[in-house]
Amino acid sequence: MSLLIVLLGILLLLVLIIKKLNPMIALLLVAIVTGLFLGMPAAKVMAAVSNGIGSTLGSMVMVLALGAMMGKLIEDSGAAKKIVFILIRAFGQKNIQWAVLITGLLVGIPLFYNAGFVVLIPLVFAIASATGLPKLYIGIPMAAALSVTHGFLPPHPGPVSLAAIFHADVGKTLIYGLVLSIPIAIIAGVYFPRLIIKKPFGHDTMQFKIAEDEHLPSTAKSFFTALLPVFLIIAGTVGTAIKSPYLAKPVFIFLADPTAALLIAVLITVLIQDNPIAKAMESCVEGVKSIAMIILIIAAGGAFKQILVDSGVGETVKLFTMGLNLSPLFLAWLITASLRVTLGSATVAALTASGIVLPFIGIGASPELMVLAVGAGSLMFSHVNDTGFWMFKEYFNLNLKQTFKTWTAMETIVSVLGLIGVLIINNFI
Repeated sequence: MSLLIVLLGILLLLVLIIKKLNPMIALLLVAIVTGLFLGMPAAKVMAAVSNGIGSTLGSMVMVLALGAMMGKLIEDSGAAKKIVFILIRAFGQKNIQWAVLITGLLVGIPLFYNAGFVVLIPLVFAIASATGLPKLYIGIPMAAALSVTHGFLPPHPGPVSLAAIFHADVGKTLIYGLVLSIPIAIIAGVYFPRLIIKKPFGHDTMQFKIAEDEHLPSTAKSFFTALLPVFLIIAGTVGTAIKSPYLAKPVFIFLADPTAALLIAVLITVLIQDNPIAKAMESCVEGVKSIAMIILIIAAGGAFKQILVDSGVGETVKLFTMGLNLSPLFLAWLITASLRVTLGSATVAALTASGIVLPFIGIGASPELMVLAVGAGSLMFSHVNDTGFWMFKEYFNLNLKQTFKTWTAMETIVSVLGLIGVLIINNFI
């Protein structure tokens, strides 16, 4: 009976989202209604909502805020554009897809998906116009790279919030996520468009130039600032993994904390960039403003998660699936993928699934791989109920059939390969 109530709650969430109700309000309302119908007293429902919001945001709100600041600083300083120009120049026209793919991965680490898309789409159009290559031939590598970083790599909201809910190590999640992201981005971003898009004859003989703004930061400074948070978190994680005590270990323990790593990265970026500190602080404020609603949606998702945990639904699902003899990582992916197809939003699907799959963590499913399995499921089969679907369609001026054959297929490839990668990694750890 409890599973039926949860399904009805998810159906209600779907209806509210279709009716264009704000996802934060929809999640909060569905959390309360579901809790009451599951037989929880009203006081316990509201306590679960408060606890869910507090436990979810408590360990990650500063990571999200500092990550948004970092991304906005990199965008406003011109470092993202500089990385683009350097990689295009280094790879040349023949390997232009690889240049765009690597650009998307580097820009996608500090920038959120929508921001990265908006920053890179003018470059995609400029390259396509100058070379005569189809826009999609250049655009799919960019979209694939941004998608894998969005689904698998902290400090993006989805992976960070899931790491908080599952009590996963952010550093390990980042390392495993990088292992997944690179091959998946190559397959979905380079080889997939080569299979479905025919290049115009004679394109290799054409030459192109993209004008570079002389006011952009240096190459070293651009790459340093863009990758600094990643390097700090990975260095801290690797240093902490050394079991024997040594003098610098407390420093690495400090760096392994994503809040500390991002705070250091923001301070260093502010100090070394050419803009005045006052202007840099304005960028930081704008960066946080841009993710305010994302933070609230994550908070409401945490409330729904806590309702499912406190009501015992997660344990019910665990008992129900024990006889299926399936990997808990596969089940987590399947549940999240089903919610993604139903609800549209990757973040909402991941947060909704988290409360259901939380009991799966343990034997055969590490918290870090559970984050990635849910992240992979949240990217499955993007279609008409996903804003990313329409953004891609409109920017590239596609019809629905073309969007399904390109964007939806690419997202599905990323999701399925993500699941396969998670299962492979699970056999080696």
